Amino acid sequence: MSQKRNTTTVFVTGATGFIGAAVARHLLDSGYHVKVLRRPGSNTENIDGLTVEQVPGDLANVGRLTDAMANCAAVYHVAADYRLWSRDPEELYVTNVQGTANIMTAALRAEVQRVVYTSSVCTLATSSDGSVGNEQRPVSLDDMVGHYKRSKYLAEEMVKDMVSTRGLPAVIVNPSTPVGPGDVKPTPTGRIIQDALAGKIPAFVNTGLNLVHVDDVARGHLLAHQYGRIGERYILGGQDMTLQAILREIATITGARPPTLKIPYSLAYAVAAIAESAAHINGTSDPLATRDGVRMSRKLMYFSSEKARRLLGYTARPARAALHDAVAWFRERQRV
Repeated sequence: MSQKRNTTTVFVTGATGFIGAAVARHLLDSGYHVKVLRRPGSNTENIDGLTVEQVPGDLANVGRLTDAMANCAAVYHVAADYRLWSRDPEELYVTNVQGTANIMTAALRAEVQRVVYTSSVCTLATSSDGSVGNEQRPVSLDDMVGHYKRSKYLAEEMVKDMVSTRGLPAVIVNPSTPVGPGDVKPTPTGRIIQDALAGKIPAFVNTGLNLVHVDDVARGHLLAHQYGRIGERYILGGQDMTLQAILREIATITGARPPTLKIPYSLAYAVAAIAESAAHINGTSDPLATRDGVRMSRKLMYFSSEKARRLLGYTARPARAALHDAVAWFRERQRV
């Protein structure tokens, strides 16, 4: 399936972030006029040099959001608070749940033709036996570990409810674990790569992730806009890998020695608890490990993108290529 070039206007939230910036770049390459919501004081490194129309604002003011979306054919709501730990967990719900409600309400008022909502595979069921998850396996709020996953689950459920009760023209995409260039914050996964490059990961737990290049995720957003069915959700993933294999691949790329020590969850949890306590005390840096992160690691985050492949024409490159680009980006900017 090929992308049709056009000059219509679309509105993107989260464009200064990792996935959002990639989405904005792909939209520009496809000929769209792109308006991006820019929070005052945010790091604009990812959009500097892009020919986007910047709209100052945030997710709180529905009226201003509605005005910003006027005459836009579509809204890509990518913005999210992606943290596995926060001194004030309520911040995650304000951004991920209430912020999403505001965006969707504004999109309805502005009468946009299509909304692409960026959820996450964290809202889907996972397993401890290595079986691969999909969009259909049942899951509930009680299955969500930590405030980030709970906030994203509640936001996705709200979007689905607005589709069925208010006619919201939304398609949901569920990216797995994106890596690649532009991870300026960085994300928790980007931090793993960053710490591995700096030699700060001497050991690992027995867990697994589905790695995908951020540019493949971005392209999947455009495919969902063009071919996705309203109310449906599509996993945008790549390759399943154990954490040990990921760290080994990074070492192969860099010529370093990979960690070989596997530690039990109980020890990892104790280390994370100490790290969180230290972060609370010093009041500045985030913890090197989090208890929610360790809890999540007890399940394998393996997923199938078959639905997106079959219905959207979605494809993803091998994880090694994604890791290679991520390593090159972190090294180039001397972020290690």
